[in-house]
Amino acid sequence: MTLISLEDIEAARKLLTGVVRTTPIEPCRPLTAKLSGPVWLKCENLQRAGAYKVRGAYTRIYRLTPEERARGVVAASAGNHAQGVALAATACGAQSTVFMPINAPLPKVSATKGYGAHIQLEGATVDEALVAAQEFAERTGAIFIHPFDHPDVIAGQGTVGLEILEQVPDVKTIITGIGGGGLISGVAVAVKALRPEVRIVGVQAAGAAAFPLSLRAGQPIRLDTLATIADGIAVLRPGDITYAHVSKLVDDVVTVTDEEISRALLMLLERCKLVVEPAGGVGVAALLSGAAEVETPAVAILSGGNIDPLLLMRVIEHGLALAGRFLRFTVRCDDRPGQLATLLSLIAEHRANVVDVAHQRHDANLRLGEVSVAFSVETRGSEHSDRLLGALRSAGYLVVL
Repeated sequence: MTLISLEDIEAARKLLTGVVRTTPIEPCRPLTAKLSGPVWLKCENLQRAGAYKVRGAYTRIYRLTPEERARGVVAASAGNHAQGVALAATACGAQSTVFMPINAPLPKVSATKGYGAHIQLEGATVDEALVAAQEFAERTGAIFIHPFDHPDVIAGQGTVGLEILEQVPDVKTIITGIGGGGLISGVAVAVKALRPEVRIVGVQAAGAAAFPLSLRAGQPIRLDTLATIADGIAVLRPGDITYAHVSKLVDDVVTVTDEEISRALLMLLERCKLVVEPAGGVGVAALLSGAAEVETPAVAILSGGNIDPLLLMRVIEHGLALAGRFLRFTVRCDDRPGQLATLLSLIAEHRANVVDVAHQRHDANLRLGEVSVAFSVETRGSEHSDRLLGALRSAGYLVVL
């Protein structure tokens, strides 16, 4: 299969001038300290429509003939490709229809509609929405805009690589998430053509890791199920074109857990002041967890920032819990006056902050005259949490995490 070329990406960059942002690159001090060398963040979460996807979508739609654009375009996506296609189609004067999974985050659905697309909710996964979109294209004559497996899409995404080489000329490692493989394919083409010694590392969520299986098998392999909070890279099967690029040009592909992704998003929010969606933070997760061995200077691409606020709340709470800074526990004790006040006083003495309390008397598992009190508590870290739990148990309370 013929790979796209550096010339294809440079041509895409020319037509994207004035359409997309040259996104900033920011130093990441926590990772720099951890890896003992410079680590930078390529902030595609600050791109138009909140992700890099508009680069590939615009390149593909702009290159359609006037007759093709008049037929309209159709796409399938959990959110970022949807917004990129909607924005690009409107800019090119084409009508867009976007099929999204029925559980797609509401902010992404609303944003896609706001960019001018007609929305169809179909299927439980992106792959099921993809089938519906392709059927719509065959039925209506609309042009199907694939989220990753098309040369024009890959060329557009590859412009991220050109920007990185200009912004960090001495870069030695570039690390980014992989879903279908469009972004890493384009970046790898651009970077390997100009700086072949730079290592390209891909990261997948452990619950949606089709590429490691496929690379071992020597061909694209389809997963049976997907299970990850990183919906933006939850793809059952690599594309044929992207697989050819990744297998030839990418140096390594690693995986990270949802817990590691949560820690990364919390760090990005708390230390770097950047809002990043789970799929956009997997590169940082790999660096934080040590899943990827990298040589610095390194650049991690934050591919998107379109996260549902409700999911962000859960991710923050989960990340705090993993860092030992948020505890949920239940205390069983005698039901007598002043008992709750005594418990709260003990927690206060250890300078932990109570977030909420639930007092339960009516439970078949409780003895007569016994009460269960559930606490959510903020602490300063794992050691502080351990001291608090130890103090409660030393005071004679039965504590269950």
